[in-house]
Amino acid sequence: MQHRLNKDLQRTANFTADAAALIIETGRRAIADSGLFRLGLAGGNTPRAIYAALAQTPNALPWDRVQITFGDERCVPPDHADSNYLMAKEALLSRVPIPEGNVFRIRGEIHHEEAATECEARLNAVAQRLGEARYVHDLLLLGLGEDGHTASLFPGSPALDETDRNVIPATGPKPPPQRITFTLPLINAARLVVFLVNDPKKEPIVQAAWNGEFPSGKVSPTQGKVLWLVGM
Repeated sequence: MQHRLNKDLQRTANFTADAAALIIETGRRAIADSGLFRLGLAGGNTPRAIYAALAQTPNALPWDRVQITFGDERCVPPDHADSNYLMAKEALLSRVPIPEGNVFRIRGEIHHEEAATECEARLNAVAQRLGEARYVHDLLLLGLGEDGHTASLFPGSPALDETDRNVIPATGPKPPPQRITFTLPLINAARLVVFLVNDPKKEPIVQAAWNGEFPSGKVSPTQGKVLWLVGM
């Protein structure tokens, strides 16, 4: 384990099981503290096995007290193969007793500006009710792209310069290019951010991001912590 300010890096030979256990532990602690577990899900291929592992023990969390968000979404319908929501639904959400209203899906099928505004308004309403300046995730899961991007914050993207809004449209280099993404201010408001990296080829990218390079290197929670969970 390496320690640097609010950052930890943990290498594990049991990546999926350890990630699932971390989610459950963090969720139980959040519910004990506040009665609510606000969990942000990552897209891509890496989290699928983790979500499936969570679904294997559906009673590990009281899902009626879990609030789900998505760090980014592609501008596609919810039944499209590229939808982050669809992946999470198939692997987890349809297999645990979570109320539909607890899942804050980004509606990628509508105009991207409208979808971003709608998602942001929903998060802001919760934050206002809880007396927060910005929505605070108890746990926000993120991935790491081969170009160092995370969520849909890509190198050179104007989205990286956003300082006010929480959810904005963004453009990616691969199809489908139009995305909606959480911004750095929202990401950095989280109590715990966990990067999920289970690809040995990404080791140089992990090290560069750890040193502050790439969009992923800009993740540094203002009042929380970031953990890099790296499979061996």
